[in-house]
Amino acid sequence: MRLIGLILMGALMLQTSRTEVPTGVSSEGVAYVCDEIDGSANGAQRKRGRRDSLRNHIQTGRMIPEYDKSGGLFDKMPPPGGDPGNGYKAIFIETAQTLRGYERRRFMAQIVKVHGKGGQRWAEKELGWNRGTIRKGLAELEGRFRYIDQFSARGRKPVEEHLPNLLDDIETIAKQFSQTDPSFKSTRKYMRLSAKAVRKQLIKQKGYSDAQLPTSETIRVKLNQQEYHLKRVKKTQPLKKIPETDAIFEQMQRVNLAADADPRVLRISMDAKATLKLGRFSRGGITRVIVKALDHDFNTKKKLTPYGIFLPHYDELYLYFTPSRVTSDFIVDCLSDFWQSQGHHFPQVETLVLNQDNGPENHSRRTQFMKRITAFADQFQITIDLAYYPPYHSKYNPVERVWGVLENFWNGSLLDCADTVLRFAANMTWNGQHPSVCLVEKTYPKGVTLTKEAMAALEIRIERLPCLEKWFLRIAPLPTTHPIAANTA
Repeated sequence: MRLIGLILMGALMLQTSRTEVPTGVSSEGVAYVCDEIDGSANGAQRKRGRRDSLRNHIQTGRMIPEYDKSGGLFDKMPPPGGDPGNGYKAIFIETAQTLRGYERRRFMAQIVKVHGKGGQRWAEKELGWNRGTIRKGLAELEGRFRYIDQFSARGRKPVEEHLPNLLDDIETIAKQFSQTDPSFKSTRKYMRLSAKAVRKQLIKQKGYSDAQLPTSETIRVKLNQQEYHLKRVKKTQPLKKIPETDAIFEQMQRVNLAADADPRVLRISMDAKATLKLGRFSRGGITRVIVKALDHDFNTKKKLTPYGIFLPHYDELYLYFTPSRVTSDFIVDCLSDFWQSQGHHFPQVETLVLNQDNGPENHSRRTQFMKRITAFADQFQITIDLAYYPPYHSKYNPVERVWGVLENFWNGSLLDCADTVLRFAANMTWNGQHPSVCLVEKTYPKGVTLTKEAMAALEIRIERLPCLEKWFLRIAPLPTTHPIAANTA
């Protein structure tokens, strides 16, 4: 306040230099101005001594001694009627630089208005102030309104402003080469591609030119913002890698891209999570309330196994829980329930692409699974494309990303009964949507198989991809007029 009071006093004297000061100006007039500058009676009282000294110097025409910057140190004040010196200009410039936005414009406008005619030209020449800013301040001062400063709208625009589809294209490519946290304890996703490689894929797959795209560093930042992070190779190294792994991933990418681009094809990602022990057991999470769990995780007979059906293109999730075993019959029963309840939302779909790991209960040589999935195709008159991830790489299956979210959601609570598990699962969100949750209470026996003769007859209907026969195969439905299809229906 002391600095501002002295500055405005300088502005008052600047006005007196332009107009003749009438005789008989009392010290009370100067004191009145100072009182207004202080803004309150308390401020005027605190500075009474300095104000009286200032009044005395103005009346006698003597110079005011200098002060330091922290206390208002500036060059000597001229007597009334004198020309403002460099000291005042320095104060005006320094004060304007200290203020921001509306306060700065208002201060500049007040100085120019006090100066009188030609004030804008003088301020531009002597103080280096922009006339556009001064005019804004004068308009605000005289019109009693205020311009809204949008500092956030200044500067360079983010790259997605120039390339609206870039983030979606980056995410599409990142999903093809990403894996979830193998421990399922976080939602972080890891990539097998570097930002430089993603940039090359954008040019190759999405048709961008090299000049259009930002640098690899910018793409790295965008990947991190979308929760795709690089991880050390030694920590993503699978236990085993079969010779066909790279070829399987290449074919998987082609199949998934074609499925997502074709409205007649629906891609479904399916897999089970580790079995849950029901009881007062700690899951290593945290919570805002005190929860006491058993200090030992004893064996328990009550267990539930989650099984997920996930639609990557629509971000829709369907969870099935079973106290029994996850068998071939259970998997196909879950798929049948899903299609019976949700199939009417996809009337144009003619083919289902099933992304799965090559587990013991659903691999392409599992006779009971192949029998049930073939019967499913005949029952619903829909083509089934089975696309399996290579061994030890199931973490790349999109449904695996769901389990980390689910685990983070309930790991601070006690899952002591089936109802608690179902309620927690129904309340979790995946990309803003709650999943559909179902408890399957049917008991499924293990060890159900077909004879070699029955499987040989079934194999005739299966179209396998050459060189990758175990990983990619198609099952076309028999016409409804066919006796086998009629019996299935």
